[in-house]
Amino acid sequence: MAPRLGLTRTTVHTWRERWRVAAPHLDLPEAEEPDAPPLAVRIEACLADAPRSGTPATFTPEQLTQLIALACEAPQDSGRPVTHRTPKELADELVQRGIVERISPRTIGRFLKKADLKPHRARYWLNHDRATDPQAV
Repeated sequence: MAPRLGLTRTTVHTWRERWRVAAPHLDLPEAEEPDAPPLAVRIEACLADAPRSGTPATFTPEQLTQLIALACEAPQDSGRPVTHRTPKELADELVQRGIVERISPRTIGRFLKKADLKPHRARYWLNHDRATDPQAV
């Protein structure tokens, strides 16, 4: 089953074990335990990831999405007198817009690299003439 779902055997085993442990609690009729949470809440609790060790993420997915959107905007849309955005420019704009409290240019660079974005080359990519070179990526 694991290869068919594109998962490892360990992952499938983990989820099957979670369901085996949770099954007795899910089968309880709500009338038997009036203080028990509704079935939907119990199922969500069973499906939630277990707490992980380590430091929680500093930035939310929404903040990262806004960073990517900002990196794709023209700097002139924000009133910036530059032709392309640098990580420092992006960090300043994110703080100015209130998207994040603070963020370093290096962190911006890591996020852009992970997303394979190069805002300094956007002008060339957006204006590429694909009619003359249809194989260009």
